[in-house]
Amino acid sequence: MFARLFVVLLLFVAGRIVCGDELCRIEVVDEEGRPVPLVELRTVHQVRLVTDNAGMIAFDLPELMGREVWFDVIGHGYEVPPDGFGYRGVRLTPRPDGVLRVVVRRRLAAIRLGRPTGAGRLAESRRLSLTADDPETGILGCDSVQNAVYRGKLYWFWGDTGLAHYPLGIFHTTGAITDLLPGKVDEAPISLRYEVFRDAAGRLRGVAPMPGEGPTWITGVAALRDREGRERLGCAYAKIRPPLEAYRWGLAVWDDDKCQFEPARILWEKTADGSPQPPPLPRGHAVLWKDEADREWVLFGDPFPTLRCPATFEAWLDPNQWETLETPEFLWDADHQSKVVPHSGAVAWHPRRQRWVVVFMERFGKPSAFGELWYAEALQPTGPWGRAVKIVTHDNYTFYNPAIHAEFTTEASSALFFEATYTQQFADHAPATPRYDYNQILYRLDLDDPRLAPARDSVPK
Repeated sequence: MFARLFVVLLLFVAGRIVCGDELCRIEVVDEEGRPVPLVELRTVHQVRLVTDNAGMIAFDLPELMGREVWFDVIGHGYEVPPDGFGYRGVRLTPRPDGVLRVVVRRRLAAIRLGRPTGAGRLAESRRLSLTADDPETGILGCDSVQNAVYRGKLYWFWGDTGLAHYPLGIFHTTGAITDLLPGKVDEAPISLRYEVFRDAAGRLRGVAPMPGEGPTWITGVAALRDREGRERLGCAYAKIRPPLEAYRWGLAVWDDDKCQFEPARILWEKTADGSPQPPPLPRGHAVLWKDEADREWVLFGDPFPTLRCPATFEAWLDPNQWETLETPEFLWDADHQSKVVPHSGAVAWHPRRQRWVVVFMERFGKPSAFGELWYAEALQPTGPWGRAVKIVTHDNYTFYNPAIHAEFTTEASSALFFEATYTQQFADHAPATPRYDYNQILYRLDLDDPRLAPARDSVPK
């Protein structure tokens, strides 16, 4: 009996060695001690290790265990000082069951909180037996987010979605519900708990199955009340065909019984005898606004408002009540030296600042053509806007379609939360970051940060 137990124990120990269970824990934190997700440590022989939402790496390379190892530190806005040759990295000696720490400096104002979507958000921490409380939804990657507060809940909608069995597992919009403040989004590590829409068999499903060939992309999601006072949820949608061409635009309304969008009306189709370009549409992100005459409007823009209509469900359904708005072609940077051309983003009202704010991606920025995010302020959502301050940067990676989470901010808070899609697409032959690629990354911006002073102080009166 004892001999058998001894053999089992021996096999168990051998299994731990063979399977690499004796890990070295590497923690990456900023100068304030906060864990930093999405920091890559790269060895001289090009093994890539990436921190999870808790800033953890479970190091298990047998050929480097117990040796002094050089790691390049690639942090997308977080860095370590360069050495005499200009290399930015650290030397560490990983040992089984060891704990090592790397401290990085944040270059810009925005703080990276982590990845709210995708799989394995705390995968490295789980390997280190530090946590197991991060439920998996089955979503491996998903495109840009649309949100709306509807009937006391926060609704989330994502574009084309990758599943384990196929890269384009869902192409008619994925959706989920959370509470209005889903978890403690400002406490590391973040772990948003989604109630994802599924079919009767429990499989993830699309929530915008609009008629026609090709994927369905939705935009301009808005919750508005009808003449009876009922809250209704609507969106604009596009049908897509190769190579990413929208051939139909329409409006769709949420069906509470089916938990999906249903087509309401077609606004435009690309036909031989029709207009080659769609008319102005309620797309982008929706925000409510009262003008000086106390009239309430819903504004749609990406980033700046391009269209408005009275803030009722009936007006939203009626293109005759839509009005187009002019938007700035560029903003000046903090030093008033360069023009910053917006590409995509969102505006929101910030109660602490008592101003409208915008977070947008720059078109053809540097160092990443579509990976640089900027911040600015205005007294009205239609501008004029003050100078822009860069708040997020990337080392040859794309970070597009920013969305602001105004619902995360309390009345007294100086924080502004936003997320965008992190992807290798449109970058210069960038290798995809494992687990993070084609997912959303959430950031927090402290609007009292001194680095934002040019944006605060330059708002036209």
